Amino acid sequence: MNKPSSPLLRKIRCLFVALLSLASLTNLCAQDTAEVYGTVKDNNGITLPQATVYIQNLGLQTTTDENGNYSLQVPADTEVLLEGSFQSYSKFKQLVTVSAGERKKIKMTLKVPDLPTFTYKEDAVREDGLETIPMRIHSKIPGPQVGIESVIHSFVGVSSNNELSSGYSVRGGSFDENLIYVNDIEVYRPFLARSGQQEGLSFPNPSMVSNINFSAGGFDARFGDKMSSVLDIKYKRPEEFEGSFSAGLLGGAAHIGSRLAKGKMTQITGARYRVNQGLLRGLDEQGDYRPRFFDLQSYWTYAINDEWDVGFLGNISNNRYNFVPSTRTTQLGSINQALQLTVFFEGQEITQFETYFGALNLNYSRKDMILKFITSRFSTYESENFDIEGQYLLGELERDAGSDDFGEVVRNIGVGGYLNHARNSIDANVSNFYHKGFLNKGIHNIQWGAKFQHEEIRDRLSEWTFIDSSGYSIPHNPNGPIVLDDLISAKNSVVSNRVTGYVQNKNVWERSDTTSFRLTYGVRANYWDFNEQLVISPRARIAYDPHWDNRLVFRFATGLYYQPPFYREMRGLFGEVNPDIRAQKSTHFLLGADMLVKIWERDFKLITEAFYKKYDDLIPYEIENVRLRYYGTNNSSGFAYGVDTKLNGEFLPGVQSWASLSFLNTQEDLSDDSFVVNYNSDGEEIINGFTFNDSIVSSETFYPGSIPRPTDQRISFSMFFQDEMPLNPSYKVQLSVHYGTGLPFGPPTFERYKDVQRTPSYRRFDIGFSKVFVDQNTKFKKRPNGFWSNFEQAWISLEVFNLLQIPNVQSYLWVKDVSGRQYAVPNFLTPRTLNLKVHFEF
Repeated sequence: MNKPSSPLLRKIRCLFVALLSLASLTNLCAQDTAEVYGTVKDNNGITLPQATVYIQNLGLQTTTDENGNYSLQVPADTEVLLEGSFQSYSKFKQLVTVSAGERKKIKMTLKVPDLPTFTYKEDAVREDGLETIPMRIHSKIPGPQVGIESVIHSFVGVSSNNELSSGYSVRGGSFDENLIYVNDIEVYRPFLARSGQQEGLSFPNPSMVSNINFSAGGFDARFGDKMSSVLDIKYKRPEEFEGSFSAGLLGGAAHIGSRLAKGKMTQITGARYRVNQGLLRGLDEQGDYRPRFFDLQSYWTYAINDEWDVGFLGNISNNRYNFVPSTRTTQLGSINQALQLTVFFEGQEITQFETYFGALNLNYSRKDMILKFITSRFSTYESENFDIEGQYLLGELERDAGSDDFGEVVRNIGVGGYLNHARNSIDANVSNFYHKGFLNKGIHNIQWGAKFQHEEIRDRLSEWTFIDSSGYSIPHNPNGPIVLDDLISAKNSVVSNRVTGYVQNKNVWERSDTTSFRLTYGVRANYWDFNEQLVISPRARIAYDPHWDNRLVFRFATGLYYQPPFYREMRGLFGEVNPDIRAQKSTHFLLGADMLVKIWERDFKLITEAFYKKYDDLIPYEIENVRLRYYGTNNSSGFAYGVDTKLNGEFLPGVQSWASLSFLNTQEDLSDDSFVVNYNSDGEEIINGFTFNDSIVSSETFYPGSIPRPTDQRISFSMFFQDEMPLNPSYKVQLSVHYGTGLPFGPPTFERYKDVQRTPSYRRFDIGFSKVFVDQNTKFKKRPNGFWSNFEQAWISLEVFNLLQIPNVQSYLWVKDVSGRQYAVPNFLTPRTLNLKVHFEF
């Protein structure tokens, strides 16, 4: 007999459905009851312990015992839909009516998932250390990000402090330390984007995806040369005609897939369109926002015969961001000194990214071997043009709550202006050809690969800032020329080639006591002719499964992870390219375990991993919103260590929820960051704009040592929770929560040792309410040929972004007075915003 839900779970669900649940339970208790019972087996006759048996629309549920038996009370003389499920097995469904007091036996048979004789499936076992992302979940997570990244941002070891950006940090790494593959092809982020609102659409189209795997570190040699993580995405080959359409206040998307030529050919094509005006209008910086982001992708395959097939993947995207600012008002400071910055703007910004991508692959497969031959070309054309003049007033606010002028500006403490100018453009073409192979021989699974890549990059940089305060340029020099701040002027052309390769083997040993060991070891090599550096990366991972009742698996992974520079890492702060740049190096040590645990009589998966990473030859960088400005030299070393844990499972059958908690410490030590402190005759440290006595009488040299890396977020927490009304499961709610402690920042002087201040914590709550019109449980008895019967899924949702109206900080604007004193003015992220969207699948 099923056990009642725990008080904690009932309290959580009653937040949304208390009144309706109370009325429904009262009605159910008044009914006579009956009982269904039986055994759950697969189609081979094997019993399935811990399978779930439920009646979803009544909120009734139980699980099978160790012999696969179940028993469930149901309302008498009422037709109910009895369902059974177990992992990836096919579901059992049967309409049942039982008389009062009757016990009815129903045997359930769940079909084992169909698997070919040999298919290399990269997420086949938990021991691989890859986490599989639930499909279709991305469209249900409330938040401004609607792509795959909306799921990644809440995964183990991942942190993101900007809901407008698809970028993310993994275990202290930068945005550029993450590998992203689509159908074995590496994809890239924009070069010039400096804010999240400029980024537009990321490459992966969620509607076209069949499988997603993610690793936060310690990944195999078959994956490429980055230091932090791997996101491995596979596009699907439709088995039959399919399609989807979604639209909302932030844009829309559509896709269509089919099988052609008597089943030999498949195609899936998707288009996306996004506009962000509704989000951006709530920012402090007011003006005319006109972002337009468009993307079109298509994936085709053709089976030549039983062993050979060919495929093509193409993508065209156009991301255009236009902005004409008008005014900005931001309050800052504390109760002791409350300030308000008011800025009046002239000018505009026009940023555009155009991307073209094409890949052709030829595959050969037989019983124990797969061979892949792939050629691709990626081209991006990016331009950034703006002239924005700002005239600002910095005023002190009245702090006396009893004053009639409370909260008003009572004294101006700064008047000035600035002019930001940029004429930047970059054209990049990346062409490659590579081969991958898989061979299955007994206990050995051997993989190998080789790639040749040709890169052509042309970059034109021209940007500067002119700062003026009370009619004086800063720094003030009455007898000299006007000095421009942050002047960058360069023309670079880089043509280079890379050759990479890898080989790895996976061995599996099953012992007589049913325990098993899985050892994966391999090595990859990378040669880049620009700096003539060859790096070799051995990697290994071992997993032990003791076959305990809680199905606990232990993992240990280690290896070298070199990251040869791509163009942004080799370009210095002022646009110069360093010909002697070398690959960054990270040594990984990872110890983890995951286990299946019982909570409220349901199966949950608990993952815990502890890691340590040692860095050498690091290239330091500064973060300006989402733009990374690298120093262009290997003058740093460092470390990262921490613990990540994640709990995920189904509070309701078929409804995934999860929570992640991470602790991190990552620091670096620059070899050439010493600084001199000057003292005046009073023994005070001379601080420009603060001390009146600026006469230097003594100096002292300091060596900062280790300082936090820009991504040093000590604690981060993410949660995604779904629920539905017990007696009307078509009404659902989704809650997304993100919390992260403050990140290091400092003045814009490119002196890393000063970046030791902390931003406020990032706190965000997004919630969505949806009504489902059609899903897998919908029956069309009265109108089987009606409108809704044309769809497999259909729902409408209302989302509330930043539910608690928390002013999260994304970056700082620095303003100065004539004496050189600086003020850090926070740039806030999006306020509370509503979004309405509909979604159809057929």
